[in-house]
Amino acid sequence: MTKIITGTQMQQLDRRTIGEARIPAKVLMERAGSGLVACLEQAFGSAQGKHMMILCGKGNNGGDGLVAARLLHRRRARVQVFMMSPASELSPDAAVMYRQFIRTAGKSAVHLYASKSHMSPLLRESDLIIDALLGTGLSSDVTGRYADAIDSINEAGRLVVAADLPSGLHADTGAILGRAVRASLTVTFGLPKLGLYQYHGIDLAGSINLVDIGIPTAYIEAVTSHTTLMTPASVRAVLPARRPVSHKGTFGHVGIIAGSVGKTGAAAMTAKAALRIGAGLVTVAAPAGVNDVLESKLLEAMTIPMPDTKARTFSRLALDRLKTFIAARTAVAIGPGLSTHPETVELVQALMKDLDRPAVLDADALNALAGRASVLTACKTPPILTPHPGEMARLETNATPQSINADRIGTAVRFARERGTFVVLKGARTVVARPDGAAAICPTGNPGMATAGTGDVLTGIIVGLLAQGLTSWEAACAGTYLHGYAGDLATADKGQVGLITGDVIEQIPYALKTIQQA
Repeated sequence: MTKIITGTQMQQLDRRTIGEARIPAKVLMERAGSGLVACLEQAFGSAQGKHMMILCGKGNNGGDGLVAARLLHRRRARVQVFMMSPASELSPDAAVMYRQFIRTAGKSAVHLYASKSHMSPLLRESDLIIDALLGTGLSSDVTGRYADAIDSINEAGRLVVAADLPSGLHADTGAILGRAVRASLTVTFGLPKLGLYQYHGIDLAGSINLVDIGIPTAYIEAVTSHTTLMTPASVRAVLPARRPVSHKGTFGHVGIIAGSVGKTGAAAMTAKAALRIGAGLVTVAAPAGVNDVLESKLLEAMTIPMPDTKARTFSRLALDRLKTFIAARTAVAIGPGLSTHPETVELVQALMKDLDRPAVLDADALNALAGRASVLTACKTPPILTPHPGEMARLETNATPQSINADRIGTAVRFARERGTFVVLKGARTVVARPDGAAAICPTGNPGMATAGTGDVLTGIIVGLLAQGLTSWEAACAGTYLHGYAGDLATADKGQVGLITGDVIEQIPYALKTIQQA
């Protein structure tokens, strides 16, 4: 995994690289600008012939933009640069890059900011805008000409590429400092910044690409960070091998406790996802009154009917049979489509103290623990919880979905520590946290997955990986990444709007195949 750091930590890494490794700032700037152009062309095609507007501040972020402007000019793009300050006010290294750009493109390619009315029409005429106004050191609200420039960018309705960080976004918290650029693509340098993956950063950063600018590995390893970014390599490293002597028992037996009247689909999707991720056997325990309906939806998974209520939900009388069911499984998932019937809620709470194997708690299992999260400490094996912000708010005291989303990393880490569990806080840039305070952020997934049932698929993927022998942390992280990646593949095929959960399930094997062959 890749460390995610604060703006201050990145500045310290820059200073150490320049001062100790003797790599000049101009070299780092050159690498940043070159990487920005490479990512830009990879995302949006050749720059040749396109009208590019680059907005440059007076600091080193502006220097990165000037490097990109020079390189884009050499690629025969029609480049114009808006300088927010006269050349005399530029940082020394940015001034060097300014002079190099002038020698390459001529002074006619440079505009000095005069007013919003002067800038806005030119931005609207461009094909693409590069935001190189403000870097990671911003700590106060944006005002004056920089605020006008940001407004002009956002109002132009063009593709926007942010250099390192969308200007106006706090590098650590993801808060908007007065106003901030809304980017289509953010090319961040060295290491990813926390603010890109939380709060408003999730909406403003767009796609995020990371560019290696040559910070020595030893310096990166010396940085303390409890938050990391999941990567394809980190997922590939934990996936189980399929040896020639393998059989279905090799890859574990998943037990799923799920379903109620009208909600057998949740149980079925969880089971299918567990099979698609590679579990050898899957058995679903369901209320007897819906078992036949569920069985008709599943070909490869088995079912076991359990005592139920008149409302066709799990009855308290199912407790002993469910304990036996759990004892015969490698890993279990509890919750999809259970309902919040009072007897079912009591049953879920009673199961917690005997939970002695890897488990995923989702959906109505989490709702059954609302206001009773303390019972989680009775679990003999720390479970993985997969709440969305609404469910997380019900588990927390005095929380709302809005307060959860305002501090997703902090919320997940705090709960995991206090309750001794693993937490997968779902949503844009899903956060996975573990009891020791470490957290990982998932870069995959898209808004097309905001549809009924995708959470059940995530539960199935994670429990399927648990059954194959992954640790809870490995299964939570790899499962979350593969779930989002399957959703990305499905979206690439069908688009976001009409995506349904079955599309995601069908892409799970292709997500696995792509990661394993990368």
